Amino acid sequence: MAGSSIGTIFKITTWGESHGKGIGVVVDGCPAGLLLSEADIQSYLDRRKPGQSKFTTQRSESDTVEILSGVFEGKTTGTPISLVVFNKDQHSKDYSNIADKYRPGHADFGYDSKYGFRDYRGGGRSSGRETIGRVAAGAIAARLLEELGISVTAYTRSIGPVEISTFDAKEISENRLYMPDHEAYEKASSYLEDCMANRDSSGGVVECIVHGMPAGVGNPVFDRLDADLAKAIMSIGAVKGVEIGDGFLAARSLGSTNNDDFALAADGSITKLTNHAGGILGGISDGSDIIVRAAFKPTPSISQPQQTVTSSSEEVTIEIKGRHDPVIVPRAVVVVEAMTAITLADALLTGMSSRMENVKKIWKCSR
Repeated sequence: MAGSSIGTIFKITTWGESHGKGIGVVVDGCPAGLLLSEADIQSYLDRRKPGQSKFTTQRSESDTVEILSGVFEGKTTGTPISLVVFNKDQHSKDYSNIADKYRPGHADFGYDSKYGFRDYRGGGRSSGRETIGRVAAGAIAARLLEELGISVTAYTRSIGPVEISTFDAKEISENRLYMPDHEAYEKASSYLEDCMANRDSSGGVVECIVHGMPAGVGNPVFDRLDADLAKAIMSIGAVKGVEIGDGFLAARSLGSTNNDDFALAADGSITKLTNHAGGILGGISDGSDIIVRAAFKPTPSISQPQQTVTSSSEEVTIEIKGRHDPVIVPRAVVVVEAMTAITLADALLTGMSSRMENVKKIWKCSR
């Protein structure tokens, strides 16, 4: 299967299936000498693991990570870092009744059309558990960014019709929906309870803010920083839209209001008075906060009757059984954060070769 890798220098390859023996990732291109432990990675995985609240699947997995290679005496060695999380609580029998049925909203039909075969146990590679590898790799990328004074923070902006109206960073980790607005959290919780009572699900939006990104990172034309971020985040299952800065609002704006005026800061550095561009101009970072949003569709696994067909072309009605999230968004927050960190880490490493003076600094050329 092609398409399981992303990145140029900081390159990751995820592997494994939802109901296989385990899920993992190989991270290549991470510089040697980065302080890294399993605890650093585990703290990220704990944010996406199941069973955290009534709004997530009750599949009982600790999602404990093991570092198999690439780290020695607490530091990266510069060789490929291999990570694994073993599956412990697969209930494959929950999917036996849909082995030959195409679930609405799922990748079943597409997989069968492409490969002539599919792993119906939880969706195989199309399962949300594939994101374990992304999050583990993202934790490493975030450690690299941290060394450079760059922070990446994602949170739930909206669930269904409920959107945050205030922002309290401390509140993000205080509720299981990862919303920085307690009142919005209460309203969203009530909304989700109604969805569950109706055997339905909800979509929502995850927003991610990158602080401390220097200007000059990214490329024009095809390998634009915003294009790379969009690809990375759109590669997350259930994401149906990505915005940078004002996003679709820019289409309804005037140039006079959408343009960000430049000014000189107190220290003489160049800054912007606004940030409608979301920290990226011409495909290159401009030194402002990078702002990215990801729109997630509702969880497709719902227990309402739905019409579908079988692989033998028989029309049937299906009701999805098993353990499923009524909303994907809360557990996807850290996935968006991870994919953003991975993209930025790769962009920083590839960008070091953009100037001859940088090459000379690295190789200490005297000429």
